Amino acid sequence: MGLLKDIPKHSSFEFEFLLPWNYRRQISPWVLENESNWGNYSFQVYVELDDPLKKNEVDDNIKDLLKNHGEDEIESEMFLYPLERWRLYSNFENGIEKGGMSNFVQLFSLIAIFIIVIACINFMNLSTARSERRAKEVGIRKTVGSSRGSLVLQFIAESILISFLAYIIAVLMAEALLPLYNNLVEKSLFIDYRSLEFWIFSITMILITGLISGSYPAFYLSSFEPIIVLKGKSQVGKNANMPRKILVTLQFSFSIFLIIGTLVIYDQIQLVKNRQLGYEQSNLIFVDLNEELDRNYQVIKNELLQSGVVEATTVSNSPITNINSNNFLGWPGKPEDMRVLFTTITCQYDYTKTMGIKVMEGRDFSEDFVSDSTAIIVNRAAMKIMQLENPIGTELDLWDKKRTLIGIVDDVMMGSPYQEVKPMLMIMDDWDGIMTIRMAKTDDLQASLKTIEGIFNKYNSAYPFDYKFADVEFQKKFSTINMTSRLSGIFAILTIFITGLGLLGLAAYTTEQRTKEIGVRKVMGATVLNIVTLISKDFSRLVILAFLISSPIAWYLLNWYLDRYPIRVDIGIWVFLVTGIFALAFALSIVLTQALRAAYANPVNSLRNE
Repeated sequence: MGLLKDIPKHSSFEFEFLLPWNYRRQISPWVLENESNWGNYSFQVYVELDDPLKKNEVDDNIKDLLKNHGEDEIESEMFLYPLERWRLYSNFENGIEKGGMSNFVQLFSLIAIFIIVIACINFMNLSTARSERRAKEVGIRKTVGSSRGSLVLQFIAESILISFLAYIIAVLMAEALLPLYNNLVEKSLFIDYRSLEFWIFSITMILITGLISGSYPAFYLSSFEPIIVLKGKSQVGKNANMPRKILVTLQFSFSIFLIIGTLVIYDQIQLVKNRQLGYEQSNLIFVDLNEELDRNYQVIKNELLQSGVVEATTVSNSPITNINSNNFLGWPGKPEDMRVLFTTITCQYDYTKTMGIKVMEGRDFSEDFVSDSTAIIVNRAAMKIMQLENPIGTELDLWDKKRTLIGIVDDVMMGSPYQEVKPMLMIMDDWDGIMTIRMAKTDDLQASLKTIEGIFNKYNSAYPFDYKFADVEFQKKFSTINMTSRLSGIFAILTIFITGLGLLGLAAYTTEQRTKEIGVRKVMGATVLNIVTLISKDFSRLVILAFLISSPIAWYLLNWYLDRYPIRVDIGIWVFLVTGIFALAFALSIVLTQALRAAYANPVNSLRNE
């Protein structure tokens, strides 16, 4: 016996104890029988190489093992996969690595970079909006001998200092919000201040954000001519606003893209969540069978049915929410080159009754028919593939044995909700590991569970009554996309907020530059509405332009993203209309604060300096 260190919470391995494999072989005849079955993929094999560089050599030696042992129904090769990559790269298609959590890490890293760039753009806009206030400072410094280079260094140093102060605030906020974030993504992340990589990354980010955000204001402010600015004249050219307008347009383009993306992902989630399951989830629980429960199953079943809190119960090789077995099936007229894997359910009586699965044609397994031990039931998806004209009574080939088709059931969503329902077959067999219980409808669920627990404890007192709800387990299939939706929504809100600050800076700058023009217009009889319209229409054009830029890009990229799902939502025009109206209303609400202030200002004050 040994004592292990606590397994890190972010590890892909989760276990409480380890047992010798030989012990597993002793207590489970099924394991003993199937561990040498080359067609069974129920076991995982871990290999530690003496020399990691020899991985390719090992792959060459093992790639044809399945073929050499007669498992050649599907063209396949065996290969080793580095465990260190499994956490981020766990998705495979036809044996080819297709990413995994790395896709989400890259996605949100890219979004985070864009948000930082947007924040840097805001700093540029707000800095240049204050340029008139620092113009005289620049003029005086140049008059007393400061070079443009020294002024550039000064402004960039100020920007880096602000970036450093922002970094300190960001770390404090990250520590405060980390528990909420961990709860959101269901992880146990922490900031490792002892890591050299952390400090290298932090210093790099401080310098980069300081340089990016401070470069344009530094070169812009240092370009002022002292003679002009000390006379109180503006040095702002006709097109001085153009760079800032471009930057704000890009900000809004990205914000609009994120809003559209968030709405589409939400729509996709609702589509798959509202799909027909083919069975009744409510009041359905399942329990892992051990040797004691398996041996006493019939007695336990009888007592459960007599308790009044259970309507039906059955055993099978997998829970209704998972696919644990797939096999090939033969049928009359099947093309020789066709290889279709059928989800395989081995069960006992009352499986369809317990799950709430509808029998579409034929009948269910019944104790009235001794021949049902060699019978088979398939789902509608299987019938679409087999194309049998008079299916009931047809003999099908499974494991080199003939089985008579007695029934066709409705399609049941056991696998991914983003995929089409797979063809399924059901047979009567002792190969089971899960007991499923259909509880009677009740207002006191805990009392029913307590009654069931009491019955289980009579025959399995050495182990706690550990059960799972089918609907809860099914919802776990949406954990990743739910997390994506929540994070996308948060990032979208954050981006909109930061973009709003940038727009506020540009609006403040624009109204400041046009103060005298507004004063003249008011003296000439312009109304408040005229002034507000004058200022707002320019910003409306920016938002409309941003919408026209981002919408086709969003449509293309989101369709590309959704195409990976056989079950996917069609992107409706309403998504773009809602986003466009919201973006325009949001922008105008910000601009109006500056426009109204300028419109109600006393024109005498603005014209006094002329």
